[in-house]
Amino acid sequence: MSCSRLKNSLRLKVMLAILVTTAVALIVATVTMLVLNLRDFRGIAVRDIQTQLELIGRATAPALQFGDAAVAAENLSLLDIRPRFEAAALYDASGQLFASYVRTGYEGGFSSTPGSEGVSIERDTVSAFERIIVDGEVLGTIYARANYRLHQRFIEGIGVILLIIFLALMVAIFVSNWFQSFLIRPVLEISRVSREVISKRDYSLRAVKMSDDEVGTLADSFNAMLAEIEQRDAEQEKSNREMQKEVAERRRVENEIMLLNRELDLRVKKRTKQLEQTNAELESFAYSVSHDLRAPLRSIDGYSEALIDEVGEDLSTEAARYLDKIRGSTRRMGQLIEDLLNLSRLSRADLKPVQLDLSTIAHQVIEELRQRAPDRNVDVTIRAGMQACGDPRLVRLMLENLLENAWKFTSTVEHPALEVGVMHDHVQAPGRAVYFVRDNGVGFDMAYSQNLFGVFHRLHAHSEFPGTGIGLATVQRIVQRHGGRIWANAAPGEGAVFFFTLSSDGGLVNS
Repeated sequence: MSCSRLKNSLRLKVMLAILVTTAVALIVATVTMLVLNLRDFRGIAVRDIQTQLELIGRATAPALQFGDAAVAAENLSLLDIRPRFEAAALYDASGQLFASYVRTGYEGGFSSTPGSEGVSIERDTVSAFERIIVDGEVLGTIYARANYRLHQRFIEGIGVILLIIFLALMVAIFVSNWFQSFLIRPVLEISRVSREVISKRDYSLRAVKMSDDEVGTLADSFNAMLAEIEQRDAEQEKSNREMQKEVAERRRVENEIMLLNRELDLRVKKRTKQLEQTNAELESFAYSVSHDLRAPLRSIDGYSEALIDEVGEDLSTEAARYLDKIRGSTRRMGQLIEDLLNLSRLSRADLKPVQLDLSTIAHQVIEELRQRAPDRNVDVTIRAGMQACGDPRLVRLMLENLLENAWKFTSTVEHPALEVGVMHDHVQAPGRAVYFVRDNGVGFDMAYSQNLFGVFHRLHAHSEFPGTGIGLATVQRIVQRHGGRIWANAAPGEGAVFFFTLSSDGGLVNS
């Protein structure tokens, strides 16, 4: 920007600031005065017409009392000496027009019946009705209409305001031109130095300080800034030289990293291939376990059953008991193999999450348990409307394991009870729904809870409560695959409660 452009820009801004400030102050002051003047003038007009009505009312009261309309009209005609009054009317006590007055040239009229007592203002005119009361008796009503030129007075006031503002702005322009002659010059000096610094990149230049006011402080600050930039520029040059060395070193390191990444990609591909081969071997092993181990077990169980059927009556009590143990162990081994295979499949099965009604699934599982043990009377409470997102097959398997455990461990309780519900736990699972399965069974000691979800870990003897020790491990694997977590709380003889979350909880429904 050239000096002339900067000068014109600053001059224009300072002038506009002065003019706008002056104009705003004048407008506020003059408008306030105009409003106050109009308010006072309206008050004067109202009091004037009320006074005239009171005087005319007193003068025409005798005429109303004696029914002399001519005298009343003569009294109203006295308004000729008041040029503002355009019309007047006198009404008797019954509301009939008694006498009237209309100024020559006035084309308007007046009401044939008296209105309510009071004053009304319309544009330039003020009209009023007032009752004539003598000794407490209403003799009639007096009406008058006068033109006080209120609107014209307002227009004249606006014209005066505009004239005052125009004259004041002319004076402000003259004063601002004189004021700017010594205000802009120091700023122009700073602008000149800044342009030279930008064009020559010479940070050793300094602006001349011309005053000790705020502009002088600005010049000192500008010079201090140039000194700081000069110092930093020297440091930057030194830093750039060092950075060039660092860039060269970084490029060398990047090349080495690229070589390592290519080598790492090859290793990952090799490892992936090995894992795929291992998974195939695991699948083959699982098939072998399922086929090769189950076949001998089925044979053992079948031959034991056949032996009992054929020579059962000739067997001793001890031999029969041994055969029962063989068959029980065989079935237990078969179940153990089945549970292990199911547990291994959980890690490889594809999840197909959908919106689930956990309440309905829980009711279905409980109904199956009741059919297996129709002689048991268990009090079951299931929260209605529980929703969650998960794989239907795996979530059902999880609930089956939890509810079967609760059903099993309440078998020795006099009044067994189960509860399935949902809650919010802002400490364990902030912002997520926490589902739970609670029972009042035998419970367990929390000191051993770290082994609760391990494979083959059992907290009760098999003779007390049968099982393979894989159910809770299966539950934990399903919950983890759904992005949730599971934990428990219990006490010996006081039952247990298992809490779990899922990745996309439906939240509390029907709360």
